[in-house]
Amino acid sequence: MYDPTVARLTYRALLGRRRALILLALPLLLVVIAAAVRGFSGADDQVASDLLGGFALATMVPIIGVIAGTGAIGPEIDDGSVMYLLSKPVRRPTIIVTKLTVAIAVTMVFSAVPTLVAGLILNGNSQQIAVAYTIAALVSSIAYAAIFLLLGTVTRHAVVFGLVYALVWEALFGSLVSGARTLSVQQWSLAVAHKATDAGDLVTSDVGLPAAVVLLLVVTAGTTWYAGRRLRTLTVAGDE
Repeated sequence: MYDPTVARLTYRALLGRRRALILLALPLLLVVIAAAVRGFSGADDQVASDLLGGFALATMVPIIGVIAGTGAIGPEIDDGSVMYLLSKPVRRPTIIVTKLTVAIAVTMVFSAVPTLVAGLILNGNSQQIAVAYTIAALVSSIAYAAIFLLLGTVTRHAVVFGLVYALVWEALFGSLVSGARTLSVQQWSLAVAHKATDAGDLVTSDVGLPAAVVLLLVVTAGTTWYAGRRLRTLTVAGDE
């Protein structure tokens, strides 16, 4: 279920000069803001939780997921080069799982690592806040990459729809509207992170841990499966 050649091509596409600069922009901004906040206000657990939850988890991680998830396959579908890949003797599920693995890895590196660094800068991991939000970033990276990889297979406007989801649903409704939080990847990952922190009142979720784990698994598996079906449809269309 993993093809090294497909993985190498996907890494090359995702980490090209232009896309790499875009991927680095938000993590660098997070670290700079964390350093400035620490310099002006000192170590504060509440401030650390607010910044990591409000900017890192609610904005940075889903946007990086959009770039990595859609970029893993969307451009190939748009320019038609995916048909060359589909003509090779590689199973369609293997292509999807390989591209998803690469997208997850890229999302994790560019979101979880800077989240940990920013958390350590903000309060030195007091009450395990930095570790908790890093875990949340790692967990949410998996679901976001799967969701946005699927978007890349179903629409040519995957980046636009992905950004709308990331900025409107996750960052706005997922943070402010109580009913929408149940269907928020951010809240599911926070439920997992809650168990890793000593500050139970600072890292909270509106979703219970069992439900969050089930939803994360179902969404990740379901979107991956459907992306594979879409790829089969593209193959049939190309053969016709």
